[in-house]
Order: sequence, then structure tokens, then C-alpha cells
Amino acid sequence: MADSSKKPPRSRTPESAAFREFISSGWDDHPRKEPERGDVADFTAARRARFLDSLPEELAGHTLVIPAGPESRRSNDTDYPYRPHSAFTHLTGWGSDTVPGSVLVIDASASTAPAVLYARGPAGRDTDEFYANPAIGEFWTGPRPHLDDIATRLGLEVRPLESWSGVGDGDIAHTVVLPEADDTFSLHLQHRRTAVLGEDRAGVLDTADSILGQHLAELRFVKDEYEQGQMRLAIDATHRGFVDIIRALPDAAGSARGERVIESAFARRARLEGHDVGYSTIAASGPHACILHWVRNDGPVGGEDLLLVDAGVELDSLYTADITRTLPVSGRFSPRQREVYEAVLEAADHALAVVRPGVAFRAIHDAAMEVIAAHTAAWGFLPGSAQESLEKDAGWHRRYMIHGTSHHLGLDVHDCQKARRELYVDQELRPGMVFTIEPGLYFQPDDLTVPAEWRGIGVRIEDNILVTETGAINLSAAIPRTADEVEAWVAENTP
Repeated sequence: MADSSKKPPRSRTPESAAFREFISSGWDDHPRKEPERGDVADFTAARRARFLDSLPEELAGHTLVIPAGPESRRSNDTDYPYRPHSAFTHLTGWGSDTVPGSVLVIDASASTAPAVLYARGPAGRDTDEFYANPAIGEFWTGPRPHLDDIATRLGLEVRPLESWSGVGDGDIAHTVVLPEADDTFSLHLQHRRTAVLGEDRAGVLDTADSILGQHLAELRFVKDEYEQGQMRLAIDATHRGFVDIIRALPDAAGSARGERVIESAFARRARLEGHDVGYSTIAASGPHACILHWVRNDGPVGGEDLLLVDAGVELDSLYTADITRTLPVSGRFSPRQREVYEAVLEAADHALAVVRPGVAFRAIHDAAMEVIAAHTAAWGFLPGSAQESLEKDAGWHRRYMIHGTSHHLGLDVHDCQKARRELYVDQELRPGMVFTIEPGLYFQPDDLTVPAEWRGIGVRIEDNILVTETGAINLSAAIPRTADEVEAWVAENTP
């Protein structure tokens, strides 16, 4: 695995024997709580069992390596805040406090298919690592948990990371590694495969790596009871974050970079109640709301503007919400803004109405598009009728909503993205699936196909949906959605 622990020590670290002797002595033990088995342990055991029971033939009989991944470099010797790979967390239950570089190894050839988690435990106070290694030294980054504490909490066998032999030449023909979790390790392994096994066999194993990624992604389509509970908690925290946003509107309106006032208000909530934001917050005021992935957030918040905010709190379990609300900064929608808003809300409600087990995932988007086509045709923006626009070779209405209506949600904001595309799009809905419904209408400020008074209006409404045995639940329904509710919400929470 890529090993960030090999960074050179700081140049000012004392090196004398007297210093080393002095700094290695006179330490008390870190306080240590009695470990308890975590609520997630039974669920992850069941996930690993399902993973193996449904294992594709290309992976059967192999050793499967699922890294948490190393830290990621931001610039020079500065790293991004650490987050383990979602597949690793799904199978282990280890979230935001995962020790970087940990790896889950599952022997699919064994009769009991044991899973072993390898992790770096505490460093001895008599080692240079303790005080001289700025990447992993506990003097620099804080104490690491004891391995037996991790084992108790996660319900897994845990061994020291240094006891993992890696992938030797004798094992290389039977080892499959999750790609993209540790790019340096994967690239090195691919080169070794070619050198040891030849191009043909190496190519088969490279394909098996991709199949492992697909299988782990598809395993996450249906959320278990624990995951559903985490999603509800993430949505509740996100709701509170949106209240913080509304309370920050006066400060935002008075700042040249008001969008960043909005972004920071939500970020504070995310850090207080979770690990971080689940993705880069979109805080888009006025015409910026027409830029689908506006994350610069460096513009003003105008008093007559709509403010589109797309944000989600990621919990320490790493499950995230994904909510969009469009707010009138003044507290009141203009007649035109309200007209666009209510068209988008109708599309969202129409899409939700089709959700039930057995319905194709793509039907959600089709339902939303029926409403978008009907309104844009009625407003005279299309070169033909709504029905003509819905034909495959037309799609004129998509000019005003180019994105899809739904994506799966969970450990990643775009969950299960490595699943086979045909399965993702065409599968039937099943109880336990969680996804977004997020139609929008965006009239670009330079779009001459719409009248001037429509230009620069962007609206999106996004909710998080759980499929049940008989239909669906809007998990984020408590976050005001209708135009009247939103106006009252802004009035209630604006100082």
C-alpha cells in the first residue's frame, strides 16, 4: 500500500541521544475506555455475508483486498482531511476515525471466508515514529486506538498493519484489489502483474479489480436498517443547517461574498454534528443558480434574488444527506419566481408519486420530465408541443433541465456509481433503496429562447426518498417545500 508514514521527519527534530532517551521516558498511559461492540457490527457482518454469497465467478477463490486508502495530498506536504473509501466503511463499519492506510482482506477461497482488518496501532514511546514522524506520529496527529478495541467495536479480527505481507509474487495470481482506493498501490500491482504473469493474465486480473468495484457498489443499492437510521439523522442535521442558512441571510446580503457567508453557516453545522459536508456546498444566488455545479460561492446575495442551496451533512458514520432548497432572499417570491418554483415542485411531486417497488428507476426521471415539458411548452419556449418534445429524437425541454432527476444516496452523495450502468438505470426499485428526487428549471441569463424577465431564474428542489414495501417515504419532507411554507420558514427564522 502507499505509505504516507515514510515522509521525512521535520528538520528541526532534535537528534541527540540524550534527547531521544529523555523524550522516550516518563510517559503515563493514555486514558482508555472499556471497548463496546458497536451497533453497526451485526449489520456489517451481514453485509460481508451477502457480499460473499453473491460473489461473481471472476472473484471466487481469490484473496480480496479492500483498502481504506492513504491520505490524499493537497499541496506540498499538506493533506486533505482524511476520509476512507466508502466500500471499506460499508464492510467494516469504521467511519471518520479510520486510521489511514488500513486494509480489509477477505479470503474468498477459505471455507469460512475470514475477513481480517489490518490497521496501524499505537506506537511505542520508545520509537522515533512517536515524536519524529509528522505524518503518523502520535505527538503530531494524536493517539491511535488499540487494535483489540477496534476489534471489539467492529466485531472483526484485527491485526497489526505491519503483519500484512502485502501481495507477494506467489499470491499475485490470486489477489484482486479494489481499484481507486489506493491508486499508487493499484498501479504498482498492475505493473507487477504484467512482469510476473504476462499481459493476458494481468489483463484478466485488472478486469477482476473492476468487477470487485462493481460488486461492492451494487451491494449498496439497498440500505439496511442501520443505514436508513443514519440517513434520517443526516437529513435531520441538514435541516438544522438550512435553518442556520436562513438566519445568516441578513449577514449574507451585506457582504460582497454573501454566498460564502451561506456556505460557512452550513459548514459550521456540518462540523458540529458530523464529520464534514458530504460534498462541496452549492450556495448560488441569482443567475448563479443556473450554474448546476456552482461551488465557487464568491458572489453577492441580492435582496430580490433566489438563493439555491444544495448541501448535505456527512455524519461520522460517513452517511450523507443531499438536500436542495431554493429560498427567496427577500422572504417573498416574485410572481414569476413563484411560477417557476411551483412548476418544479409539481415535477418533484409527480416523480415521487410513481415510486414503489417494481417500478423501473428510470421511470422517476420520465415522470419529472413530463411536467417540465408541459410547462416549458405552455410558456411558449419550445419549438413544438410537450408531447413532441418528449419524443426521443427531440427533447427540447431538456435545455432548461439538462441533468437527471435521481441518483442513489448513502455513503457517497452519488452512491453506487461504480455499478454497471445498465443495472443502475434499468433496475426495478426495491424496498430499502434511498435516492434523490431533484428536478429543476434553469433559465440562463443569456438564453434568448426565453423572455428577458425569465432570464437568470434558477430553481431546484431536492428531497431524499426511501422505498418502502408499499410505496415511498420522503425522508426530508419536514424541510419546508411549498412556496408558502418556504416564505413562512424564512420569515420565522430571519432575525
